[in-house]
Amino acid sequence: MCGIVGYIGESTCGKPLEVCLQGLQRLEYRGYDSAGVALVNNQMTQVAVRKKAGRLSNLIDDIQRESLPEAIGAIGHTRWATNGAPSDVNAHPHTSSDGQIAIIHNGIIENANTLKIALQSEGYVFSSGTDTEVAAKLLGKIAQLVIEETGKPDLFEALRRMARMLTGAFTILAVDVRQPNIVVGARHDSPLVVGLGQGENFLGSDVAAFVAYTKEAMELGQDEAVCIDAHNVTVTDFYGNEVHDSHRFIIDWDATAAEKGGWDSFMNKEIHEDPAAVRETLLGRFNTKGDIVLDEVHIDEEDFRSIDKIIVVACGTASYAGLVAKYAIEHWVRIPVEIELAHEFRYRDPILTSRTLVVAISQSGETMDTLMALRHAREQGSKVLAICNTQGSTIPRESDAVLYTHAGPEIAVASTKAFVAQITATYLIGLYLAQVKGTMFRDEIHQIIEQLNAMPDKIQHVLDTQSEVVLEAAKAMKDAHSFLFLGRHVGYPVALEGALKLKEIAYTFTEGFAAGELKHGPIALVDAGEPVVIIVPSARGRNTLHNKVISAIEEVKARGAYTIVIAEENDPDVNKYADVIFWRPSCPTLLSPLVDVVPLQLFAMDIATLKGFDIDKPRNLAKSVTVE
Repeated sequence: MCGIVGYIGESTCGKPLEVCLQGLQRLEYRGYDSAGVALVNNQMTQVAVRKKAGRLSNLIDDIQRESLPEAIGAIGHTRWATNGAPSDVNAHPHTSSDGQIAIIHNGIIENANTLKIALQSEGYVFSSGTDTEVAAKLLGKIAQLVIEETGKPDLFEALRRMARMLTGAFTILAVDVRQPNIVVGARHDSPLVVGLGQGENFLGSDVAAFVAYTKEAMELGQDEAVCIDAHNVTVTDFYGNEVHDSHRFIIDWDATAAEKGGWDSFMNKEIHEDPAAVRETLLGRFNTKGDIVLDEVHIDEEDFRSIDKIIVVACGTASYAGLVAKYAIEHWVRIPVEIELAHEFRYRDPILTSRTLVVAISQSGETMDTLMALRHAREQGSKVLAICNTQGSTIPRESDAVLYTHAGPEIAVASTKAFVAQITATYLIGLYLAQVKGTMFRDEIHQIIEQLNAMPDKIQHVLDTQSEVVLEAAKAMKDAHSFLFLGRHVGYPVALEGALKLKEIAYTFTEGFAAGELKHGPIALVDAGEPVVIIVPSARGRNTLHNKVISAIEEVKARGAYTIVIAEENDPDVNKYADVIFWRPSCPTLLSPLVDVVPLQLFAMDIATLKGFDIDKPRNLAKSVTVE
C-alpha cells in the first residue's frame, strides 16, 4: 500500500533527493500518512534521514527549512499505515542501530514480533511500533556479520539473507553509507519495478516513481532481489542465483499523464478521461475484417472453446465491473459466470476445473486478495486471464494471459476511468468467446462492436450535457445523512458502484440494492426527504423491466423520498416521479453501464467537494491494497 522509490547516479549532487521527492509526489496515492527520505554519499558516516507524519508536503516544507546534503543515492517512502500509527517516529525510513543502513518497506512482516523479541534479548532497542524498524535492526546485524565473515561490506548479500528470514509480504529497499554507490531491494508478494536509465538507475513500487526520467523498465519477479548502481542492474533470487530472463518493457505513458494538468483534482480529470479510457481499451483489438484479435491473450482458441464456466475474482469497484460482465457474457456466450470477492474465494473451497476460466480484475495488478485467488485457481488447474491497467505488475505476470486496459495512470484513490475500462475489457472477452465458440453470428458480433465503438462519444455527451445538472443535485443533497441506490439488471452493479463512490469520498452512509429487493426490507429505510437514486433501464426491448423500475420509483416517492433518476433521453415515464433526472443517450441495455456510471461519479465528486473533503485522498484508504 506504500509508495517507494530508489535512485542511484554517478556523482554526488541534488538529483537523488529531487528524484525521490518527485517520485513520491506521483506515488502519494499509494499512501499519505507520512513520508520520508534517506540519502547516502561518500563522506557520510551515517545515513541522512528526514521523515514527517502527514502529507508529503510536510516533508517538503521541513527540507526547505533545513536542507539535506547532496548525495549519490537515495530512497524515499510515502506510507499507508498498517503497522504502527502514523507519526514522525513510525514514518519510514528506519535505520540500523549504528545508523549506517536505512530501509523502507511496503507490506507486513508477519514474524516481526518473534524477530523483535530475539533482537531485544541481544540488547537491541526499538523506538517505533513498526515491523519495518525490526527489519532495519535485523539488516544492520546481518550486515555486520557479513563484514566479519568476508572482511568487507556486502549489503546485497545481507538483504538476501534477511529476506530468507522474513514471512509475510514485503518490498524492502536499503542503502548503506559503506556502499553509497548502490541501492538494493527485495520483494515477496509486494510490487517492485526497475527503471533503466543512462548513468543512473531507479527502483519503484510502480513505474510512476520514475516515469519522468526514463521510459524503459524491467519487471522484478517473486522472491527476487536487485542491486542497482549507476550503470548496472543485477537480479538474483534470495539465495544469490543470478536471474537473466527479467522482462523489459517500455512505459506507454509519460509523466504529464500523472499530473492534474489544470484540473482541480485528479478525480475530476480522470472522470473526464472516461471516454479516452474506453477508446484506448478498444484500440488495436480488431483485424481488418472487424473480428476481435486479442494479441496479448496467449491462450489457445481451443482452450477458449472448452471453457464451460467463468469465475471473476476481484474486489470493490473491480468486482462491480465483473458483475456487469456477468450479464453480458452469459447473454452472449451462454455459459455461467460467477462473481467472487477475491478475499473470500480460496477460503470457501471453490469448484475449479481445467475448463474454468478465472478472470482476475485489478487496476493496479497488485491487489493481494486477487493475487492469492488467482494463485489458488492456477494450482487447481484453471486458466487465469488478468484484466489490468499497470504494466510490470504482479497479477498479469502470474496469470496465463493479460488484457491491458491502457487507461493511463489513475491517481485518485476512488476508481473512475479504470472502472469503465474494465467493463470494456470484459465486453471484449465476452465477444471474443462468442466469436470462437460460435454462440453468435458474425454480423451480430460486429454490430455490438460497432455500438461499443460509439460509446466514448456517448460518455462524452453525458459529460457535456449533464455536469451542471449533477452539480445542482449535489448542492441540494450535500447535507443528506444517507442515500439509497437502486438498479435492476445491469443497473444493479451501477447502483452498487454509485453507492461505493459516495462512501469512499463523501463519507456518506450509502447502500446499493437490486431494485426488486426494495419490498423485501430496504423500503423501511425510506423516509421523507430520503434521497433515492434509481437507474432506469431503457423501455426499448425490455419494457417489462422498465415498468417494474418505474413502479419502484412510485413506491419510494409515495413515502416522501427525494428521487434522483438516471434515464434514457425522451423517456416520458420518469418525469412524473423524478425530482431530478440525469439523462443518458440512447444505447444498448448491456452497454448502458458505461454511460450510467458517469453522472454518479460526478455526483459523488461534487458532494465531496462541496463538503470540503480531499477527494483524491480519502481518509483511511489507499489506492493499491497490497496486503490481505
